[in-house]
Amino acid sequence: MVLGARRERARWIGAGYTAAYVQFGMVTVATFAMIFALVSHDFSVSYVAQVGSRATPLFYTVISLWGALEGSILFWAWVLSLLTALVVFWNRDRVGNLIPYTTATMLGTGVFFQFLLVGAATPFGLVSPVPADGPGPNPLLQNHILMGVHPPLLYLGYVGMTVPFAFAIGAMASGEVAGDAWIRLSRRWTLGAWAFLSAAIIAGMWWSYEVLGWGGYWAWDPVENASFLPWLTATAFLHSVMVQERRGLLRLWNLNLIVATFALTIL
Repeated sequence: MVLGARRERARWIGAGYTAAYVQFGMVTVATFAMIFALVSHDFSVSYVAQVGSRATPLFYTVISLWGALEGSILFWAWVLSLLTALVVFWNRDRVGNLIPYTTATMLGTGVFFQFLLVGAATPFGLVSPVPADGPGPNPLLQNHILMGVHPPLLYLGYVGMTVPFAFAIGAMASGEVAGDAWIRLSRRWTLGAWAFLSAAIIAGMWWSYEVLGWGGYWAWDPVENASFLPWLTATAFLHSVMVQERRGLLRLWNLNLIVATFALTIL
């Protein structure tokens, strides 16, 4: 796709757009395969043996998809592939090279997580001998309805920040960083991701107050700080981007804020 943009080959660019849809389809199949393995209690699958249990209610069995690291990475990859497909679907007819470079950035990020899934963090490893049952999810994660709300909101916020980052990289690579198109697109996507992240922080405060017994809504622990830091930089971007839109100032500052927000969601 990058070569297609540089050489102005429409077919190559179109093939990259198709790859975004194919990636979404393949990760969706993998995600539903894992959900099926969880629901059917297939303990030959390593992730099911790690978080599954025949005694776990169906609802908590399904949402145990994001109950441990490997499943969380799979869910992250699925959300990222969905957003990549949406970016292509809504913007593929825009003139210029911004969208091809943006799509290439998002596809590259998706490939990174897919390498994790087939490497050290694979949830599809096989267990031998196959256990008759599993330990089930962490009791703290199973006894509250917010287990089905907080993590999806958090991942939509985290992964959503990949989109404005990709637009920023696309603008720099295509030489359109001085234009307004990437700023308008980035602001909309950042606002959406920021809203999800805000809702996740509020849900996490409620969850910690009711379940973890901290005696308060905020304890400045690493988990809470991990969501609060990108929220701060995204909030700063949403304010400073208005200065760029109205006066053409703070371009470099806004680029740095977007990159920092993305980095904070990954680290």
